[in-house]
Amino acid sequence: MFLVMGITGKVGGATATHLLTQGKKVRALVRDCAKAASWADQGVELVEGDWNDAASIKRALRGVDGAFVMLPPIWAPSPDFREAKGVIANYVEALIEVPVPRVVALSSMGANKTSEMGLITALSLLEQGFRDLNVPIAYARAGGFFENFLYGFQVAQGGTLPVFYDPTHRKSTMVATNDIGAEIASLLSGQAWLGHRFIELGSMVSADEVAAQLGEVMKLDVKAVAVPRADWADTFEQFGIPKGKSGPAETMYEAVNAGAMDIGAVGTEHVPGTTSARDVFAAAQKAATA
Repeated sequence: MFLVMGITGKVGGATATHLLTQGKKVRALVRDCAKAASWADQGVELVEGDWNDAASIKRALRGVDGAFVMLPPIWAPSPDFREAKGVIANYVEALIEVPVPRVVALSSMGANKTSEMGLITALSLLEQGFRDLNVPIAYARAGGFFENFLYGFQVAQGGTLPVFYDPTHRKSTMVATNDIGAEIASLLSGQAWLGHRFIELGSMVSADEVAAQLGEVMKLDVKAVAVPRADWADTFEQFGIPKGKSGPAETMYEAVNAGAMDIGAVGTEHVPGTTSARDVFAAAQKAATA
């Protein structure tokens, strides 16, 4: 039995799917069992609770062979990242009281840095918070998700894909959430290890390449266009981040553009992606027309 946090999201869902495909039993901590009924229909054991409650996490951890943990994605965190710190403290308390044979934690490329990383700071805090846990832990440092470009279906009809990557030809680490889930499932159910491991997930890809692959699926000539730095705040607001709250997201993309998410940090392993942006776009298009 393996615990999967965030099962209703993309990475948690992909992890659960791969584990179920392997014939493994899966448990999930969910706020609302009714909203996760489709997972129960697939045989997933649902535990109602919240990652903001250490007691809920302890209940979900009891008796499992391994656990996948992650932080809730927050695009407009408090300046002190108190939301992430609270969840991290709950995980630490739970894992000390209910130790499990192995843990895989979703982290990010760049989480090895402790400053000037914007949103990735939350994942750096996660790694730091788990540092003293006497449990085998693998930190899955994922690249930027190809799924984050799905907005292109709406905005690229005129042939341009606005991006925060600048220059657009510069490559950084990107990955499909399906590949992340596959690696997490493999780590949970595969050979045991000792201590803490850091695994970089993804391949070096440019925004130009992503735009071209989107164009192939849309049957258009699509070019990536860097959003001018002065327009970032307004553009993030259009993506749903409240006005005046986009600072962490802006800092993150500045770090990405400066090379902070490049493959090859000291002391890390590397697992390249096998799913392309094209694959992600094609699957999304197929799902939308099904």
